[in-house]
Amino acid sequence: MKPQKVRPKTITAYINAAPKNAQKKLREMRACIRKAAPGAVEGIKWNMPAFSYKRILVMFGAFKHHIGFYPTAAALKAFAKDLSSYVTAAGSIQFPLEKPLPLPLIRKIMAFRIKASIEEDGKWRS
Repeated sequence: MKPQKVRPKTITAYINAAPKNAQKKLREMRACIRKAAPGAVEGIKWNMPAFSYKRILVMFGAFKHHIGFYPTAAALKAFAKDLSSYVTAAGSIQFPLEKPLPLPLIRKIMAFRIKASIEEDGKWRS
């Protein structure tokens, strides 16, 4: 029987448990989100770092070749042109580990999510 992995209970624990090659990017992502949403609450949701304000604003996580960023489908639609050079799915964006994070774009997406959080009816998915 395989020993179970200990699930991190904080974003710091998540980052410290992530692969070494992703830790710097995870710290950059966290700092960028914190600066863009200073009133947001940090936590772990679905085993990933999350920032909430009335509801989940965004989540992010480390993967083998990328940092996954989850700002909802509405944000992807609103920033489709800016995201055209990234792999995206229904509500996620993949930022390759070998490239710098697009911090100005992440800040714009955060502003969009904060505004939507204030206006929406409390649902996570938009």
